[in-house]
Amino acid sequence: MKIKKYINEKLFIHIFIILFGFIMIYPLLWMLSSSFKPSQEIFNSISFFPQDFTLENYFIGWEGISGYTFRIFFTNSFIITFAVVIGTLISSSMAAFAFSKLDFAFKNVFFVIMLGTLMLPYHVKLIPQYILFNYLGWINTFLPLTVPRFFAVHGFFVFLLVQYMRTIPNEIMESAEIDGANTLQIYWSLIMPLSVPALITSGILTFIWTWNDFFTQLIYLNNVTKFTVSVALRMFVDATSGSSWGAMFSMSILSLTPLFIIFIFFQRYIIQGITAGSVKG
Repeated sequence: MKIKKYINEKLFIHIFIILFGFIMIYPLLWMLSSSFKPSQEIFNSISFFPQDFTLENYFIGWEGISGYTFRIFFTNSFIITFAVVIGTLISSSMAAFAFSKLDFAFKNVFFVIMLGTLMLPYHVKLIPQYILFNYLGWINTFLPLTVPRFFAVHGFFVFLLVQYMRTIPNEIMESAEIDGANTLQIYWSLIMPLSVPALITSGILTFIWTWNDFFTQLIYLNNVTKFTVSVALRMFVDATSGSSWGAMFSMSILSLTPLFIIFIFFQRYIIQGITAGSVKG
């Protein structure tokens, strides 16, 4: 009886999780199905599956708008995203190494200030940053989106790496110092290889957040040739005339493809990197 009760409880939990997961993913499945429907069928048919299957939306969507294809927008997104990932990993790991392994004046004060930036809404910093970047002549370039990332501006990743690096025994550093290694060599040849799980997690999260970013890119980019995928998708929706929903859905599916690939292949590292510091600490 206990085994039967246990099986029934597990069965109920699994059925509930499956149903809840289907409800959560249904909008995405509907968008995928709609991307293969003719435009007139998307909102006029109650059928979930396409009655008239077509790939026309993908060809039309890839052609873009005003002669600018989505190849340009995908290229811009990859350039910005990879630059942000590299800048975030280098700068955040260096800041985390200093906070976790080095001793300097007012270290705890600076660490608390860094944590305080996590509670500061981005919109509060937007106007001062825009004025600064406009003064530097960076508006309508990739510089406002990439250069700040090389100065550890994202406190979350600094905190994540600090928590992980604190789990690395200081005796390893002391042994390296005895062997004649300097601080830079310890950081690059010792701490960085041992922090790979946290670095991979930070890189994946940075890629996802940057790729999905719309607000920041909309503010600083105003030339179509500089648009990213997330900003370019907005051009398919026109409040004053007809909107190309089929093309927008098809390009939205393509824009999600890199995120699905990364999540499928690296989900183990995401969980491992986030939980490693808390478990070991």
